[in-house]
Amino acid sequence: MKVMVLGGYGNFGQRICRALAKDVAIELLVAGRDGPRAVAFATSLGTAQGLAVDMCRADFPEVLSDNGVELMIHTAGPFQGQDYNVALACAQAGVHYIDLADGRRYVCDFSATMHAAFVAADRVAITGASTVPALSSAVVDALCVGWQQLDTLDICIAPAQTAPRGVATLRAVLSYCGAPIQVWNAGQWQTHIGWANPQRVQFHRLRPRLGALCDIPDLELFPSHYQVRQRVEFRAAVEVGVAQRAFALLAWLRTVGLLKRPAVLAGVLNASAKVFDPLGSRLGGMVVRVTGLDADGRPGARAWHIAADNDHGPEIPCMAAILLARRLASGERMASGAYPCLSLHTLAEYAPEFAKWGMVTDVVDERSAEAAS
Repeated sequence: MKVMVLGGYGNFGQRICRALAKDVAIELLVAGRDGPRAVAFATSLGTAQGLAVDMCRADFPEVLSDNGVELMIHTAGPFQGQDYNVALACAQAGVHYIDLADGRRYVCDFSATMHAAFVAADRVAITGASTVPALSSAVVDALCVGWQQLDTLDICIAPAQTAPRGVATLRAVLSYCGAPIQVWNAGQWQTHIGWANPQRVQFHRLRPRLGALCDIPDLELFPSHYQVRQRVEFRAAVEVGVAQRAFALLAWLRTVGLLKRPAVLAGVLNASAKVFDPLGSRLGGMVVRVTGLDADGRPGARAWHIAADNDHGPEIPCMAAILLARRLASGERMASGAYPCLSLHTLAEYAPEFAKWGMVTDVVDERSAEAAS
């Protein structure tokens, strides 16, 4: 299968390309606006081709057809505020589509906008093939097998301070810093402020951190998908506390009207973040906590943790797209149409990827741990 990775020389694109370049069933195209950079990176892989591509051009569908692309993996974020032109071009050219979007509106509105086009093209389009909602839903599915009721669902990611950063990722984060976010809380929709009011989050193999509310697709998709009765919450916890409080300050400045667009600071903040590296580490992770009634109708509280050392954390957002690409390249037939990457993988499918990067996972019965203490 001929696979194009758009943004293939970027922070996440490179990781996906390195993984797929080793697959004998895949012919890889590294694509992006910077042709020389795409060619140089493709050459370093040895089995890939580099290509200058502008996804905004009107002839983009023809470019896909002329190059024989069968699958597009779109990594060129940020996806907050991005339109569906890349996906539409894929539908027009008869190309399967996968993206790493974590923008709430982009992912949550994707099916309604693009489903008919991909059904007509007899191709599949999958959005959100990243940490959220792809991995997060796989974790919830594994934690709650047979459960009668899910009451609360809390997720927190905790990146390592020294892990490779990207301006696009930071721009996406800042797009909702200080903005109102709709959150399912106390069994109803409530308005909260992004990155404000950080709270202490406990991890199994990481030190406790301050975590602040983030706007992601899970907040909208999970309450109905899992019939969550009380709360769905997602927080991000940067390693250095002063940096976390700086985000809270930016959120406050936006709410009082002194900083209308925090995202314009992405470049400056990305560069200055290195100042805090001596205060942090190369260890990052994630936790997913659930409470409810288990298969026997008893109160349950479980948590899944992952610890990623040696700055390997950024590999995690790439895993779902890699797994999906391999499944399609192997000839697996998926239902045509456009879908969020929700419960499309099992947690067991991720295990070899975690092991490859030395990542450690733990499942903790927090009800038992609480009783023991």
